[in-house]
This record gives sequence, structure tokens and C-alpha cells, in this order.
Amino acid sequence: MRFDIDSCNEILDSLLRNKRRSLLTGFGIFWGLFMLLFMLGGGDGLKAMLEKNFDGFATNTTILASDLTSKPYKGFKEGRYWNLSVDDIDRLRMMVPELRDITPVISLWGQTAINGENTVSGHMKGVGSSQVNIEAPKLKYGRFINDIDVMQYRKVCVIGKRIYTSLFPDGGDPCGSFIRVGSVYFKVIGVDYNSSKVSINGTADEAITIPFSVAQTLYHMGDNIHLICMTGKSGVQMSTLEKRIRQVMARQHQFDPTDEQAMFVLNTEQMFAIMDNLFKGVNFLIWLVGLGTLFAGAIGVSNIMMVTVKERTTEIGIRRAIGATPVEILSQILAESILLTIVAGFLSIMFSVMLLNGLEAAIHNGISFQISFGTAVSATLLLVILGAAAGLAPALRAMRIKPVEAMHDE
Repeated sequence: MRFDIDSCNEILDSLLRNKRRSLLTGFGIFWGLFMLLFMLGGGDGLKAMLEKNFDGFATNTTILASDLTSKPYKGFKEGRYWNLSVDDIDRLRMMVPELRDITPVISLWGQTAINGENTVSGHMKGVGSSQVNIEAPKLKYGRFINDIDVMQYRKVCVIGKRIYTSLFPDGGDPCGSFIRVGSVYFKVIGVDYNSSKVSINGTADEAITIPFSVAQTLYHMGDNIHLICMTGKSGVQMSTLEKRIRQVMARQHQFDPTDEQAMFVLNTEQMFAIMDNLFKGVNFLIWLVGLGTLFAGAIGVSNIMMVTVKERTTEIGIRRAIGATPVEILSQILAESILLTIVAGFLSIMFSVMLLNGLEAAIHNGISFQISFGTAVSATLLLVILGAAAGLAPALRAMRIKPVEAMHDE
């Protein structure tokens, strides 16, 4: 296929002589590709917005909570309540070695924090140092609870964003300052700006996080804890461990291992898998609609080129009579088809990027709604293939036109 000046002029002249048909055909390709790219960019942006709500939360977390039994077991009647204990953490770590992080959570609601004349209500949360691997904090100042804080029963705390802005309205680093919760003073060691919508027993911005050992002592919890949070080691699916975890806990606390009501188990791995499958379905639908529209546009290109070839029968016959080879005729028709699809495609890519930029600027939350460079390159290659395929049948028809038949048709 040659692309010298004369052949390019012929291609452009042919397209200009059929401006209306060329515009209609180009619009079909333009609209199909625009729908595909805009929906892909918008879908990726929407997924990123949802994932931001889970930012910092471990996707393979399992949470245990005790509840009333629903089955009698070894002389115990149904409806018996039992408590999780600190000893369960060591027991699970020994009996289920596939677990990586195991940490207790103690929650105390309706707490009032005071700093001078500033007061704010929130909730107290006692945790272990491993909590950082389950709900990753975004520390603006200071640090998180560590093992020494837990072992030495230090009265220290990490405060959420709303607690910080309410108690320290002038801003600045509050680490080293003391706040009072009830009758107990806690030293602020960190400020957590985590804005995740997924959290354990209350949002992070309203939390006052302290070592769980301190919470047990100050609030007379004994060995009891409210929740146990766990994550699995790399490659371990938490759903495969649930049965063993139930057996370990049932053996220790004397309830039926098949009694699912006796112990509440929340597996976030399944929740995140549902979201991933949802977006896979959305992406499939986007590709289905976009490619369907593109193929419809390609069929339109083929039909228009077929009509154009029929109208140019005499012209093609004359060109054949003065020495044009079948390959030259084939090349020109294919080039017209490819050029039409590429121009429409490039305009569609630019328009999609501009519109997605506008959407990104309007939302203004740091989420990218752009298509990737690889997607743009793939779209360009797809357009070349579609253009060649759309123009192949008309080009073969034009190549078979004989000069004598063309003159007779005239």
C-alpha cells in the first residue's frame, strides 16, 4: 500500500466528495469509541472512589465476637452468653499458625474528652499494637500504640481528626499534651487523620485509641475483651480457616462448634471479593456496549464504502483502463476506510480525555478518571483493524471491476 502525495490527494478528494456520508460514518466510529473510553475511565474512577472508602483497612480481616448460644451443649442450655478473653489470642496463635496478626479490641462508647475549656464526645477503643496492620492509621503527628505501651500499661492515646480539631482548635502538634477522659488523664502520642468509611467499632476520626491493657484495668474488664481481629499470612484465604477457628473457640468456651449464632464471624475478604466481582461485571458490560457500538460503526463504514464503490464504478473502470493495477485500487479503498476510522477515533480519544479531565476537576478528590496509555494504544490498534476489516469487502469489489463493464454501466 503506497502513500505518496498523489495517492493521499486521491483519498482526501474521495472523502470530500462524499462529505455527508463520511461525516455520518465517522460519527458512528466516534460515538462508539467515546462511549467505550468514557465508561472505562469513569468506571475506573468510580472503583477508585469506592476503594478510597476502604483505604488502610486490611482486605483479609476476620473479626470474632461472642454471642448467645442457640444450641444446648454438654449440659449447658441454649441462650447462654460467654465472653472472649485475652487468653484466646495466644490460643489462636498456637492452634491456627496460618494467622498473621491477632489483636483484641475493647470499645467504650459515649466517652467525653476534655482539654482545658474544650470538650468533645467520642468513643474509647483499646487495641493491641498489631491493630496498625488491620486499620492502618494516617498519622499527621506522632506514632501509634506499640508493644511497650501495652506491656507497661501506659496511659497514652492516639486521637482521631474530629477529636483533635475539637480539643486543639489552634492546631499544631499536640503530642505530649494531656487530655482527660472521665477522671483519667491520657498523654497524646499521635493524631490519626484516617478518613476510611470502614472501621471496627466506630469511625477513626471520633476515636480515642489506647492500649487494650489500660482499657482492661481502668474499666474493670478483667480478662474479657469485646472483639478479636485477625489477618492471615500471605496467600491464606481466611474463609478456609473459619471452621478451625470455631472449633478452637468452641472447645475452650464450651459451645457447639456447629452453633453459628454462638460466635459471630465477619470475614471482610468475602465482602471485598463481592465488590471486585461487581466491578468485573461492570467492566464486562462496558466492553460489551462499547465494542458493540464500535462494530456497528464499522458495519456502517463498510456499507458507506460499498455505496461509494458502486457510485465510482466508472471512475474505477477508467483508472483500470489507463493502467491502474488491482492492488492500487484495493489500497486506495482500504486507505480511505482506515483513514476515516482513525480520524474519528483520534477525535474520540481527545474528546473522552477532555471530558474525563472535566469530571476529575469537578469531583476534586484526588481520584483519577483517566484512561491509561495502554488503553489508548489498544483503541488505536483496534480502530486500524476495524477500518481495514470494514473496507475489505468494498475494496475487493472495486478490485474486481473491469474496464469494459464499467464503460457499459456508464
